[in-house]
Amino acid sequence: MANTTNFSVRMDSDIKKQCEILYGELGMNLATTINVFLRQSLRVGGFPFEAKLDKPNKETIVAMLEAEHIARDPSVKHYFDVEEALRELKR
Repeated sequence: MANTTNFSVRMDSDIKKQCEILYGELGMNLATTINVFLRQSLRVGGFPFEAKLDKPNKETIVAMLEAEHIARDPSVKHYFDVEEALRELKR
């Protein structure tokens, strides 16, 4: 038999219940599910799925909105190329 150990995980109780139902329908308990996840992580050398942010964070959203506002504001000076902007900075 393999050398095993125990570990504890704190998680939201609703998430746990939902996962127990989901993986129960697949014929696995949470311990088996976690073991599958960890073994697959070792096989691929990281998360066994793509981990990314699908949405920009709040700071990025604020910056994007500010850029849109600046781009549409006729009172904000606009430049036609980088050279023109650099000349303005050197004044």
